[in-house]
Amino acid sequence: MASFAAPVERLIEQFESLPGIGHKTAQRLAFYIISASDERAQSFAQAILEAKQLVTKCKICCNLSENEECVICSDDGRDRAIVCVVSDPKDVAAFERSREYNGVYHVLHGVISPMNYIGPDDLCIRELVSRVTGGGIEEVILATNPDTEGEATAMYISRILKPFEVKVSRLAYGIPVGGRLEYADEVTLQKALDGRTEML
Repeated sequence: MASFAAPVERLIEQFESLPGIGHKTAQRLAFYIISASDERAQSFAQAILEAKQLVTKCKICCNLSENEECVICSDDGRDRAIVCVVSDPKDVAAFERSREYNGVYHVLHGVISPMNYIGPDDLCIRELVSRVTGGGIEEVILATNPDTEGEATAMYISRILKPFEVKVSRLAYGIPVGGRLEYADEVTLQKALDGRTEML
């Protein structure tokens, strides 16, 4: 038997379906929205709809963008000869916080994970190969997470890029094995970048 009115229960269920949100947190969020002003609730709902409608993938790096090219790819001050490959848009934000990396990115939108039925064709790997074959790229830094799936993805991409005349490197292990890039601090990320090694 439901404890709350049906609309409240539905709202709790929606919050609870989000990653990392448990039942109690979902309840708190639902009650916050219900107690908020109509304007605040409308603004929240509008932000969700606008993000879904307006945000797309950058035609160059596959990062999230509201234009054809993201702000990084359209920045003439970036070094386009170095491409840092990450699994998720949150990882781009982590590197940008360090303010030390001046190259460009390529976002895979996931990692190879047979257990979750995610293969190479489900990621933005073809787009990366097209960028490399287009010329002008001297180094590809594989910056996927140092866990089993991230390592497998890095090895796969390294083999794919081997025939091309491009240096392929992997982040050094300043990032702990099993750790996630989005939680790494700026110093750790910089050490990882500085100590990257070429993949053979």
